[in-house]
Amino acid sequence: MNDPIPYATKLAEQLSHMLEQEFEALRNQQIDQFEQLQPVKNELLAEITRLAPPGTEIQTLPEWHDFRALMVDCRDMHRRNTVLIERKLEAIRGTLQSMRVDDAASPVEVYDRLGHISRFSRNSGYSDA
Repeated sequence: MNDPIPYATKLAEQLSHMLEQEFEALRNQQIDQFEQLQPVKNELLAEITRLAPPGTEIQTLPEWHDFRALMVDCRDMHRRNTVLIERKLEAIRGTLQSMRVDDAASPVEVYDRLGHISRFSRNSGYSDA
């Protein structure tokens, strides 16, 4: 390939589109769709890396400016997706933590570390009265 710039720019545009689809899948909690996007995204990143490996002088050339700008946008989109994933994980952890709280006022069914349901209650019921 004599001029890799148009091809690299096309790949960067595809990556940008893929990251937007990834965000929508995450936002709508469509985990299956999110997982299906991962191999395609990884292949795009691998191909881009083959065309413009980090640390090469070609990336400093002015004709690569549009490509670099697209990749900066992709980096920002990836970070946005990472933040969304981290927030969702924090919410899940918070929910799980609330299920583990030992509330003496009421018996609550919670999951133990192995994922089994157990009943929490400090009171044995009527035998304590």
